[in-house]
Amino acid sequence: MGYGYQGDSRRVRRGERLFDAIVESGCVVMRKLSGGRAAEVAAHRFLGSPEVTPDALLAALSDRTQQACRGRYVVAAQDTTEINFSGADRGRRGLGLAGDGKSLGFFAHAVVAIDADDEAVLGIAGARIWTRGMDKATLRQKRHLEDKESERWLEGCQSAASVLGQAARIVVVGDRESDIYQIFTRKPPGIDLIVRARGNRKLANGGLLFETGALFAPIVGKNVKVAPQQPRRPGDQGRIAHVELSYGQVTIAKPKTGRATPDAKQATLNLVVAREVGEPGSGPRVLWRLLTTLPVETVDDAEEVIRLYRLRWRIEQVFRVLKRDGLALEETQIEDAARLFNLTALALGAAARIIQLTDARDASNRPASDVIDPSLIEAAHAISKTLEGKTDRQKNRHPPGSLTWLAWIIARLGGWNCYYKPPGPKTMADGWRRLAYMLGGYAIAQAKSNV
Repeated sequence: MGYGYQGDSRRVRRGERLFDAIVESGCVVMRKLSGGRAAEVAAHRFLGSPEVTPDALLAALSDRTQQACRGRYVVAAQDTTEINFSGADRGRRGLGLAGDGKSLGFFAHAVVAIDADDEAVLGIAGARIWTRGMDKATLRQKRHLEDKESERWLEGCQSAASVLGQAARIVVVGDRESDIYQIFTRKPPGIDLIVRARGNRKLANGGLLFETGALFAPIVGKNVKVAPQQPRRPGDQGRIAHVELSYGQVTIAKPKTGRATPDAKQATLNLVVAREVGEPGSGPRVLWRLLTTLPVETVDDAEEVIRLYRLRWRIEQVFRVLKRDGLALEETQIEDAARLFNLTALALGAAARIIQLTDARDASNRPASDVIDPSLIEAAHAISKTLEGKTDRQKNRHPPGSLTWLAWIIARLGGWNCYYKPPGPKTMADGWRRLAYMLGGYAIAQAKSNV
């Protein structure tokens, strides 16, 4: 289901079964998701095969995302997460130091495509998975961008431009870590940027970014949904902050540390400032200084920049599902770095898929082809007919071919009876497993008939 040819048709089937098992079980512990010793051995063989690489797996994930984004207005949110094996790093091979400088671990930088109109997760548009060395890095100001980890932000822009090229419009969104000068001067054509400012940059006119933004007159007040803080408290659904918006144009100067690079000496951008007023309640007061290449000439333009930046919370959801609140990648028993990286690529796709299925359960306007091949829609339609009852309440009343329509089928296959509370995660996982099995049989039958 969306995984490309890995040199062997049996390997393809193993990868598909492993991916589905991760989604169904909600974990990445081989013993729990394999369903038996033989399947566990097959999964390890797949992850350890020299023909299977994170790049190949991520390319297959990106192909699915490319289809889902065609003709859409897409936000590409990029961010980095750390997998730290503190207290459980004994026996791990091929890993370097994690962010604490003591434990072993690695990092994953992902680009998640989000529908700008309905905020639905469309899939993974690219990722970089790496580990640091065991030696302390040299002073970063003395290194070129190509020798720094911060190059990942520019790579994320390039992935978005390449994979999502058939989208109607692409806006790449990043938090403060992505605030590097080269992301503005070297961004690929055809994409726009929204970057939260990290440093008080020098401007071409001699002023400073933060002080200049503070002089912008407040234009309008607006309520903004703020995502839950990390670490997330049980039941924390975020909060509503009342902010004042202001905006203006700034021209940032090339930093002194970049004088040896061929980048332009200055970059003209728009700055949108959202400053919380009143009592903030729980959590820190909101202060967003957003640098953007989007045109900001009216209040509506400024509000649109804030709205698009806020969609970054969806990549945080993907990482939350990937880690302790979901798949618990930190708890995997796999020790070898190459296998860990392959598993992480699969888990990133599975985390996005879990969110898509959860969104579909709660209602979604996205097509079912986001999660299954378009050629299987006809078979899913036939399955839906067998699950419907005689009354209107027992019918699948969602638009045929939509993701919500498919979620109804999955829930019914999982045992949901349409009368009581909405289907839970276990029901959806059981239904997904049965649907994958039935559609797999249909695909095999079709392949035989074509032969």
